[in-house]
Amino acid sequence: MRHSQVLMATHLIAIARRAPVRLGRVAAAVSNQIRHATTFPRDLSSVGLNDAQKELQSRARAFADEELAPKMQERDENQHFPIDVLRKGAALGYGGLYTRKDLGGSGLGRLDTSVVFEALSMGDVSTTAYITLHNMCSWIIDEYGTEEQRKKYLPSITSMVKLASYCLTEPGAGSDAAALTTSAIKRGSHYVLNGSKAFISGGGSSDVYLIMARTGGPGPKGVSCFIVEKGFKGLSFGKKETKLGWNSQPTRAVIMEDCEVPVENLLGAEGQGFSIAMKGLNGSRINIGSCSLGAAQASIEAVIEHVKARKQFGQPLADFQNTQIKIADMAISLLSSRLMIRQAATMLDQKHPYGSSYCAMAKVHATDGCFKICDDSLQMHGGYGYLKDYKANVYFRDTRVHRILGGANEVMRLIASGALLSD
Repeated sequence: MRHSQVLMATHLIAIARRAPVRLGRVAAAVSNQIRHATTFPRDLSSVGLNDAQKELQSRARAFADEELAPKMQERDENQHFPIDVLRKGAALGYGGLYTRKDLGGSGLGRLDTSVVFEALSMGDVSTTAYITLHNMCSWIIDEYGTEEQRKKYLPSITSMVKLASYCLTEPGAGSDAAALTTSAIKRGSHYVLNGSKAFISGGGSSDVYLIMARTGGPGPKGVSCFIVEKGFKGLSFGKKETKLGWNSQPTRAVIMEDCEVPVENLLGAEGQGFSIAMKGLNGSRINIGSCSLGAAQASIEAVIEHVKARKQFGQPLADFQNTQIKIADMAISLLSSRLMIRQAATMLDQKHPYGSSYCAMAKVHATDGCFKICDDSLQMHGGYGYLKDYKANVYFRDTRVHRILGGANEVMRLIASGALLSD
């Protein structure tokens, strides 16, 4: 061995011998920082809220704890649609949160509504998600309906005496919603609708359906919106779908075979239907993102309890650095998702010109990020997370569809990039 090689080897050995000391000092320094770090609660969802919003959040959390969470797994297992619980929620204003007050709505803004939906979904994502869709229908009638339509439908919808469903997607028109083929032909005092809608939450159980149908030529300007009541001649429903999640709400096809709809049930003007549908979806993207936030918050709280109690290799899982880093990453993802959702809600309240694009981006960030949080929570529960006795798998299954509905996240990315690349 050359003299230079001997010197290099000697130097490396010396470094190696000192490394444990240096690493020990680093570990001690990190431990010291951790000990002196300010502690904060696991749930930071009230940060930045005013007193009125905190009160809304507190009431919603109490409802979630008392009415939703105790039977979440039972509803999931039995595919039970809890109409009685929905009506209890409506008594607190949850049937028309951002519908005007004069006909039973709560008159809240989109940010306030997001806070409520996040809190409710900690108790049951699936049931809360149906409430969000019902609220979208309530708002659409309130925003675009005539006074006669508002007075006829809103009191029973905001009280959830009657339930409502939104019908846009078709077997051949999902992300390409403007390609829908359900037709509406005016014949005297009625429109005659023919076609079918797919994946309709509340299908067969709801009483009122907002159906987008084609009254004109191809493309978005040929689409109109109709209020269709259960019991109208020619309206029927497909079989109840078997799903991965969202089992506390039924999903069926809505079928129209020469379905007769009175002309006075046209919502808005002919050709306005696609615009109405898209305006409704802007809010829906915030709402479904808010449901993802609640699921992620509940998942983090559940996994913290688990890793503190569960021991492996003679110590709690919480003592392992990998666990600590993973939980920190989950919290960081949740906090950033919450900030984006609340910013999008604020922009929608302000009718900001970039609101639609920001809603799309917030929906992607929140639903992707929060699903990963739920997935990580299940993983950290180990085999227990795979058991239906544990809520981790319900949150995982219920949030998976959030990346698809309301506009698939791939399409949301195209909306965002289109806005960024436009001249």
